[in-house]
Amino acid sequence: MTSRREPRLADAAEIAADHGLTPARITGLYTGRVQNTAGKTFPEPVDKRGRARLWDRAEVDEWFAHRAPARLAEHTPPALPPETLLNAADSSRYLGYKNSNQVTTFVRDHPGYFPEPDVVEEMGTAENPYRRQLWKVQTLQEWMATRPGSGRRAGARKAPPLPQVPVDGDPEELLGASQAAALLGFKSINSFSSSLSQGNLPLLKETDGLAENAGRQNGRRRWTRRRILEQAAQRSR
Repeated sequence: MTSRREPRLADAAEIAADHGLTPARITGLYTGRVQNTAGKTFPEPVDKRGRARLWDRAEVDEWFAHRAPARLAEHTPPALPPETLLNAADSSRYLGYKNSNQVTTFVRDHPGYFPEPDVVEEMGTAENPYRRQLWKVQTLQEWMATRPGSGRRAGARKAPPLPQVPVDGDPEELLGASQAAALLGFKSINSFSSSLSQGNLPLLKETDGLAENAGRQNGRRRWTRRRILEQAAQRSR
């Protein structure tokens, strides 16, 4: 007798992160009963977490696999030399987003989803310093070919898998976002980051430290394995 598959559940924020959309858009796909190219409407939720709807992630992924190409997939960026540097607003427009703050939002709210800037310029004065982040056109083109969602092109490279992280390691060891995502059972670092920004991981709201002497990872949030496992236990209830 074949055992029934236990569904891996995800809320709107987690699904949105997986497919490069917003939680509101996921809710709209469901409430609007939007159909994909196979004529299937967006899947029904299978459970709830508080007031949040939960979907079977496999059913949603299958639905998106047959979704019509998104507007961004049809966008043709302007022809620019690959070494051209663009700031966040120009990068947003180059990628086809109507919101010129979209790249800034990705970097701020979804660490790991968007590529690190190729150049960071320290600007301003000692009293009012600020940083300007710049991306090469080549970096943006590579991301366009691999970003999540229906716009992913055939033959594009897949995002690197999450690391294998032992649960029985040093409980006070500081772990980064990708390691936390793995221990919590997320599909990607993007879905973890989205869930965190939505307040669905309250025990990780406070950090236990920041990365040091780690190149571009400097200043990134770190949590102890103990705190992450406590959040995992709470999440599974």
